[in-house]
Amino acid sequence: MTENLLTLFDCDEATLARRVETALAGADDGELYVEHSQSEALTFDNGRMKGGSFNTDQGFGLRSVAGEAVGYAHSGDLSLAALDRAADAVGAVTRGFVGSYAAAPQGTNKRLYTDDNPIGAPSFEEKAKLLAEIDAYLRDKDASVRQVTASIAASWQIVEILRADGHRVRDIRPMTRFNISVVAGSGDRQESGSFGTGGRMTFSDFLSEDSWKDGADKALRQAHVNLEAIAAPAGTMDIVLASGWPGVMLHEAVGHGLEGDFNRKKTSAFAGLMGEMVAAPGVTVVDDGTINNRRGSITIDDEGTPSGYNVLIENGKLVGYMQDRQNARLMGMKATGNGRRQSYAHQPMPRMTNTYMLSGDKTPEEIISSVKKGIYAVSFGGGQVDITSGKFVFGCTEAYMIEDGKIGAPVKGVMLIGNGPDAMKRVSMVGNDMQLDGGIGNCGKGGQWVPVGVGQPHLRMDKITVGGTQM
Repeated sequence: MTENLLTLFDCDEATLARRVETALAGADDGELYVEHSQSEALTFDNGRMKGGSFNTDQGFGLRSVAGEAVGYAHSGDLSLAALDRAADAVGAVTRGFVGSYAAAPQGTNKRLYTDDNPIGAPSFEEKAKLLAEIDAYLRDKDASVRQVTASIAASWQIVEILRADGHRVRDIRPMTRFNISVVAGSGDRQESGSFGTGGRMTFSDFLSEDSWKDGADKALRQAHVNLEAIAAPAGTMDIVLASGWPGVMLHEAVGHGLEGDFNRKKTSAFAGLMGEMVAAPGVTVVDDGTINNRRGSITIDDEGTPSGYNVLIENGKLVGYMQDRQNARLMGMKATGNGRRQSYAHQPMPRMTNTYMLSGDKTPEEIISSVKKGIYAVSFGGGQVDITSGKFVFGCTEAYMIEDGKIGAPVKGVMLIGNGPDAMKRVSMVGNDMQLDGGIGNCGKGGQWVPVGVGQPHLRMDKITVGGTQM
């Protein structure tokens, strides 16, 4: 299905455009957002196919923006009658209000990913066979393997956006994801390791035999590292963060605080700090939705604004926020292509795309050798952040001691504790090896989930509080 979604309504497009224009009369902004989506997921766990799903959904959301107020209604019924009911509901915010409808977003000729639907190939049978092969490969390779979980997920989303001024844009968004988790044991002890990859591409881009075997080997290696891990010490110490996925800490501890709505409402730890030093010199953070095929990339956001390369922190100084159209207008700033929503059932809000720190001039070896005693954090699991205070807690899934500038024993139970703005000022060395994550990030905010990317080079951060398990 690739046809114009607007033709799914039981009327011609001209009639639909007039209804949208009437529904949004007097509003400052707003749009009709129409979506058709397909999704598929398969999970092979502990020697058997544990779960499989396939879903198709479609519907529309109608939004009317009047100052700080938003009227939003949605329906899975693509009919003129449903649109009229939605128009009556969202019209409540413009009664007694006379706004000036904002100019349409600038268009773009860029396409950042393929239109191809990743769900159709390989077939269901081929995908199921592949997951079973991964399970057998790991069990045959190592007798310590006690459990293998392998999963494949894909989605295909078509979006049409029609504004009251007649401006119309369209995007077709593929997504794939591949994950392997391994539990290895020795005696009464068992530990896990994982690997994940994905992006806005088809499965053929990364599911070759060499590729999935490499991923399986990496998951198994991490499980063995954790089997050998000793209890982590606690205290204040210098830490080194590896490149790539550890950028999830930057995403959570800093990225959310730089979204426009939190700063407009002054609920962010960064509110009111524009132009001030909020990180150490040498720290530059960007949000970039324009990278081809990346999980967090979007040709246009969910308001129709083309995604952008947006500098947030430049050489330690706060220079920008991520904005949707409403918050940008209310703050007197420019929309940055960060208005995102989970689906037609949700209204857009400022959200990250691919958020990462740019490279510096130090090699990873220089950074590690500079630490007398500390922690080398290679991979992260879950974390918690308070946007208002900036306080965070992150757990490491792979970490090592650093002793006299050399990587030592692996440690388990490492928790990094701190405050986002404060932690950014504790960055003392920035590596020259910026890397994005493998393509597995999901971001939650306001009950909505969207795919994102994270990244960073190796970093040294001084005097960070470390929670450990050493008795």
